[in-house]
Amino acid sequence: MAYRKTPAVQARLDAQRETVLTAATELLAERGYAACSVAAVAERAGIATGSVYRSFPSKAELVAELFRTVVGREVAAVHGAAAFAGDLHAQVAAVIGTFAGRALGAPRLAYALLAEPVDAEVEAERLVFRRAFRDVIAARIAEGVAAGRLPPQDAELTAALLVGGVGEALVGPLADGGRAPADLIPALISFALRALGGVPAVPGAPAEPRQHPLGSTEPEPEP
Repeated sequence: MAYRKTPAVQARLDAQRETVLTAATELLAERGYAACSVAAVAERAGIATGSVYRSFPSKAELVAELFRTVVGREVAAVHGAAAFAGDLHAQVAAVIGTFAGRALGAPRLAYALLAEPVDAEVEAERLVFRRAFRDVIAARIAEGVAAGRLPPQDAELTAALLVGGVGEALVGPLADGGRAPADLIPALISFALRALGGVPAVPGAPAEPRQHPLGSTEPEPEP
């Protein structure tokens, strides 16, 4: 007969798994993917290395789950940035500004998510991140095209190009510790709106996007 975990045992395992993920997130934010060895995560979590392996059989599985967790928070943040009734261009500006602002607010973590060399399993999660961000923008573009507020275009392709362009523009500043020209985020927003066939600036759009660090569990305020 297979052993069935009691609710108390499962609760302890779940709590330990969360402790491991929290420790791994801290290390990723401080020193990047290369620092997230199983031994280092165990030390940060204050548990034995074998305990980490009871939750995650390998470093690759641990970091893949870590990426899924952090990326889920980022996708929720950009969803929230666009979840308001109003001008399409302001929604897109909010998405780009929120994404870039959060990245520059936690540069080491953002660099790990966007550009740091990683294992194949983690690279697959990175692609999920890019596609999820793309899909948020693509949905807004499709709405604009359907309403006649944007010129006809392939919404998914345009969104993918925007994600690639914005990500590439951020890599240098992220590698430099988040140091970026003061006008970088407004320039990224203007670029995005021009690419859509929109106006280069949005009256009332936030010049300074939300600066919550990547991975924050704080809810995004309503615009």
